[in-house]
Amino acid sequence: MSQIRKPPTMADIARVTGVSPMTVSRAFKTDSLISKETRDAILKAAEDLGYVFDATASNLRSQKTDFVAVTIPSINNANFADTVGGLSETLSARNMQILLGYTNYDMQEEERLIEQLLRRKPEAIVVTGGKHTARARKLLENAPIPVIETWDVPAEPIGHFVGFSNAGVVREMVDHLVRSDYSRIAFIGGDVGRDTRGSDRRQGFLEAMRQHGLDTSRLIAAGPPPISMREGANAMARLLEQFPDTEAVICVSDLSAFGALTECQRRGLRVPEDISIGGFGDYEIGSICVPTLTTIDAHARDIGRKTGSLLLDILDGKQNVGDVLIEPQLIVRESTR
Repeated sequence: MSQIRKPPTMADIARVTGVSPMTVSRAFKTDSLISKETRDAILKAAEDLGYVFDATASNLRSQKTDFVAVTIPSINNANFADTVGGLSETLSARNMQILLGYTNYDMQEEERLIEQLLRRKPEAIVVTGGKHTARARKLLENAPIPVIETWDVPAEPIGHFVGFSNAGVVREMVDHLVRSDYSRIAFIGGDVGRDTRGSDRRQGFLEAMRQHGLDTSRLIAAGPPPISMREGANAMARLLEQFPDTEAVICVSDLSAFGALTECQRRGLRVPEDISIGGFGDYEIGSICVPTLTTIDAHARDIGRKTGSLLLDILDGKQNVGDVLIEPQLIVRESTR
């Protein structure tokens, strides 16, 4: 019967290198005052022995966990992956790590995750969106750590935010289409309920259409988020059946817009000659499909980087730290005139 091997300890490294266990412990801290030669020798011995530093025990002594809790609605969404990547890049300079929670666009699940994550005593917490359950909001308000809401401009920020108006970016898309002489414009997605940012984009569409004095009835729900390419195609089919004279359609995401594009191609409709299509998110697929997709770049990775910089400023005790407004960019490509 095989036995579990005892892992190497700091005492083992101390014996190999001829220093005290305290010196070994100090070598694993970035603020160590020991010489470079001694530190290098200790780290080499640790690597040779297969030693893994026990950060948990060290953190218990210092009362610091060196991780930031983050909640995102989708783990397979390229935009949120880029945001987490940008945040991780910035925090890694301080040897801080991310503990990730996946909400699946469910506010009740977000509430559960927030409670669980806060129990682990993170240095800060970053959440996606500015709308939460009443209990989740209370948990965040009472948390003795920095709270940053992202991908939104909350009506009542809990702490700080790094984001933009989801309604505003779609108003800009509508304005672009109207300037291009479209009037019969539709919107796909943004089901009211789970995806609050998608709902805000839908609301932005309605506000802009009313402002231009145009019909707002061309609304097609695409199902619960995250909306897939297949659901975008199915929604486009329903749109064309209900409103065959539609001139242009704005989709809640580039994935649903790509699905809508393929449905038009199946039906022999030319894009943009017969109908124009716009998306959101500036996904890679939108820049390589035929025709390429008009979209809105929300600067997802920049949201992560700026969130990280803001967090570090707060943790460093800097004064007059403000919120960060992101300025999404309308990218006009071949799918609109």
